[in-house]
Amino acid sequence: MAKPFLQTLASATLALAIIAGPIANAQAGVNVGPATEWTQMLNNAELVALTGQSAEQIQNQVTQITQLAEQIQNQLRIYENLLQNTAQLPEQIWGEVEGDLSRLRSLVEQGQGIAFSMGNLDDVLKSRFASFAEIANGLSNGESFSDRYGSWSDTNRETIAATLRAAGFTAEQFSTEQATMDQLRSLSQTADGHLKALQVGHQIAAQQVAQSQMLRGLVSQQVTMMATWYQSEQSARDHSQVQRDQFFGSVAPPLAGGQMMEPRW
Repeated sequence: MAKPFLQTLASATLALAIIAGPIANAQAGVNVGPATEWTQMLNNAELVALTGQSAEQIQNQVTQITQLAEQIQNQLRIYENLLQNTAQLPEQIWGEVEGDLSRLRSLVEQGQGIAFSMGNLDDVLKSRFASFAEIANGLSNGESFSDRYGSWSDTNRETIAATLRAAGFTAEQFSTEQATMDQLRSLSQTADGHLKALQVGHQIAAQQVAQSQMLRGLVSQQVTMMATWYQSEQSARDHSQVQRDQFFGSVAPPLAGGQMMEPRW
């Protein structure tokens, strides 16, 4: 049975390594680090415990990304309506637009970070546990969860890039926080620039709501599969422990009916 220490370790490791920093501070971004660095600190028993912990935290994290993207989408719509009644957004309002678009870019990064880390977790568990690899092979078309996360990540990036191209922008102009802020400052000079930024931001926010919902479904499916595997692994360990306890706790049968050994002279 998983010890409280392992539960704490699993939660802390997943919280710190998969998603660095609270999602409420969306501007902080995400830092997932090298692909297997966080797994090298865990032995097999701890990795098994990890799969049974923090599932709700991961799903809540993706849910929060969806909710924040929806909030930004609604706020940008309000700014668009406001721009219809004025030649150009006031500087204070434009500053709020810049903040929302910067947070939106950070949400995109956080979703990509979750997909990368969960796909990596799938690869690590399959490489260490034959039983996990067997159950993970139950996906359709011979895909793995790692493949599905990679596909989701590619689709998300390509969708955003297509939206930017349609508006005359490049993905590089919004690839980093500094590049995003530089581009927004250039757009802040005209009402047309304000409108283009709001329209592009609104479209990307809407896309992120849909993509985050897909990501949450993928995480939920993986977590359900891992929970099934974790329970089977836990049952096997419990059974082995019972057998060990019975073996070492058994008492040797008494010797009876034998002949007393006596010296004979």
